[in-house]
Amino acid sequence: MTTVVIGSGDIGLDGWRKVYRGAAVRLNPDALPKIAASAEAVAAIVARGEPVYGVNTGFGKLATVRIEAADLEALQRNLVLSHSAGVGPPVPRSITRLMMALKLASLAQGASGVRRSTVALLEAMIERGLTPIIPSQGSVGASGDLAPLAHMAAAMIGLGEIETSSARMPALEALQQHGLEPLKLGPKEGLALLNGTQFSTAYALAGLIETETLFRTALVTGALSTDAARGSDAPFDPRIHELRRHRGQIETAAALRALMAGSEIRASHLKCDERVQDPYCLRCQPQVMGAVLDLLRHAAGVLVTEANGVTDNPLIYPDTGEALSGGNFHGEPVAFTADMIAIAICEIGSLAERRIAMLVDPAVSGLPAFLTAHPGLNSGFMIPQVTAAALVAENRQRAHPASIDTIPTSANQEDHVSMSAHGARRLIPMADNLASIVGIELLAAAQGCDFHRPLASSPPLERVRERLRAGVPFLDQDRSFAPDIDVAAALVRSGAVIDAAGSELLPLVD
Repeated sequence: MTTVVIGSGDIGLDGWRKVYRGAAVRLNPDALPKIAASAEAVAAIVARGEPVYGVNTGFGKLATVRIEAADLEALQRNLVLSHSAGVGPPVPRSITRLMMALKLASLAQGASGVRRSTVALLEAMIERGLTPIIPSQGSVGASGDLAPLAHMAAAMIGLGEIETSSARMPALEALQQHGLEPLKLGPKEGLALLNGTQFSTAYALAGLIETETLFRTALVTGALSTDAARGSDAPFDPRIHELRRHRGQIETAAALRALMAGSEIRASHLKCDERVQDPYCLRCQPQVMGAVLDLLRHAAGVLVTEANGVTDNPLIYPDTGEALSGGNFHGEPVAFTADMIAIAICEIGSLAERRIAMLVDPAVSGLPAFLTAHPGLNSGFMIPQVTAAALVAENRQRAHPASIDTIPTSANQEDHVSMSAHGARRLIPMADNLASIVGIELLAAAQGCDFHRPLASSPPLERVRERLRAGVPFLDQDRSFAPDIDVAAALVRSGAVIDAAGSELLPLVD
């Protein structure tokens, strides 16, 4: 199994992608001295008795309330209990695990004041597959993702529930079954576990990773649709894109050229084609999808920076013994990025749906109406296009910017928040919708190309058609479409379409 070593602050997108996909996680031993020094600095602050937010004071609007030394453990425990106020369905295990790894990476940088034993427990829980049950709603993305991270911290102290590889059970029971003792929180440790953007960042990273697969697959289905409609590959000529200079556009055009190279269908209408220009959904693929690629790359840069940063408060500086209060917990970078990814998901789906609509329209595609040989008696692809349109509309509604919806909290102490949590959380359902849209295009484009037999498409696109036809036969007479869409969407989500076409032909986000 692949192992990702975290704690050095320099994990790239590929590393976080591997963690999301289930790679093992280990803490870099080089982080241990920094962690110890940070905990010692907090102990010194407590010994001096000076007021430091969250160490010996209340929280939020109650920061002016001093807490006696005898109550510091109760202070941290109460923080975890009071903030475990999430609602809604549980976070998927893969995202919770990613969130835990992100928290481990943040604590490992020695700016949070936690002890080695605290970090070791978090690492052990990840290693043993002990995933806290975390409600998915309740964070506004400032002062950290407080409620979700509180539920994670509650599991660490033996409260709440944990899901193991085989069962869901009380957290204390799960810890003990795996030879772990529940954590007794030291000064600042509850706050350190709760403060941070790890919930929002985990969801945003997951959304980005899923979108990357869908983006690359939509390039394949877009090329297949172009061949099905007997469209031209002239708009993919590199000279066009070099003049505009955008990297994503140049690389997208190159991918489309490579996907269509050697197509017999394309060769059949190189000359004497009365059509001068194709519809935008074919002709402007490099411009639209290239812009999407550039946006996703920017999003990746922001999220990788966030994943490797420290978003705690206050921050501990062992070299000077200081604790500095700031606002690194504010999720605005993640909120903006989630908004951008949502827009990208919308545009990928919108363009794919327009190609589906084009294919079912004989006046534009030149193919049989609704891609059936016997229109009228059969409806063919009439309603799958409607389904795609419905999913596009739903994604457009969900893409409203989350970052502009700030609502003051904590008696106006926290008077501007990012809404990064639900901005990031919507990305997975939006990606699920997009997978179905692209799956419908895969079905329609393959059906359209089948009408050109015996002419074949390019070798990469023929491999994609063969992969689809292994599970979905040509539509000769009407049948229930839902099972076909399920099979196609599963191929899209899994990356099977990319593998069949040839992953090396398609650009990556990182």
